[in-house]
Amino acid sequence: MNFTIEIEQEDDGRWMAEVVDLPGVMVYGQSREEALARVQALALRVVADRIEHGETAPEMVSLSFVDA
Repeated sequence: MNFTIEIEQEDDGRWMAEVVDLPGVMVYGQSREEALARVQALALRVVADRIEHGETAPEMVSLSFVDA
């Protein structure tokens, strides 16, 4: 699985990061690095939940994050 992360800075200074391939996986951070770390952690939780519930075969999972 390769996930693309979209990241941008909001008008209020916060950073928003989203994994476009996983609906609902969006976070805010006070810095660019914090937003990236938080969105990657959330994506891993979502993928783990899918594996646990049989929605994704564990042997098919190889993760890679690409900053868009």
